[in-house]
Amino acid sequence: MKQWYEELYEDFDAYDAEPYTQNTRAEVDFIEQVIGGDRSKAILDVGCGNGRHSLELARRGYQVLGVDLSASMLAQARQTAAAENLVVGFRQGDARALRFVRQFDVVIMLCEGAFSLMETDAMDSLILSKVFRALRPGGRLIMTAPNAAFMLAQPPTDAFDLTTLRETFTLDKATPAGSSKTLACSQRYYTCPELRWLLEQVGFRVIEFFACTERGYDRSEKPTRAQFELGVIAEK
Repeated sequence: MKQWYEELYEDFDAYDAEPYTQNTRAEVDFIEQVIGGDRSKAILDVGCGNGRHSLELARRGYQVLGVDLSASMLAQARQTAAAENLVVGFRQGDARALRFVRQFDVVIMLCEGAFSLMETDAMDSLILSKVFRALRPGGRLIMTAPNAAFMLAQPPTDAFDLTTLRETFTLDKATPAGSSKTLACSQRYYTCPELRWLLEQVGFRVIEFFACTERGYDRSEKPTRAQFELGVIAEK
């Protein structure tokens, strides 16, 4: 049986209209700042979706491979790449089963593309271990995750479990036939200390948190309870 996050992104043609996809260029500006604009670095985009970050990086001359679970989203990514004659690779795969070993200088994992939507915390940890293995020594992971401090600052609700820091909710998904299906969803929120511990457990040693603001990612600011997401840069 498919999980909710697999069904959600099937035939999701309006993905680029979602509010959380509107800062792609600013987010790629941030990635460039972190890696010093070095176009020789090989980049892996985990949970790339329709390739919005991979495609923008390719437009700027970076060598990128995007990996995602959704064949439908990858089809959109390949169509855009072909239309723009971009040199960028896309591969279908599960973030929990990445087989890369020391092949990349940078891994990006942004906007809950592969992390925090999983069924268990152990799966999130497994993803981090696969990412660590994919990086070369000195390589960097740039990722975002839902911010538990944000949820804890909201009025209490039964949808958010304080014992697991997990939110349960439903989403109505339109089908290609024009009907609607209700998906039962669950998302894990993280604190900075939790993420630091998870990253250190898999081997990362240099860990820095940054703010995810309405303007984009800001390395000069730390995450606050006002921000839905928090960002992390971790070095192998």
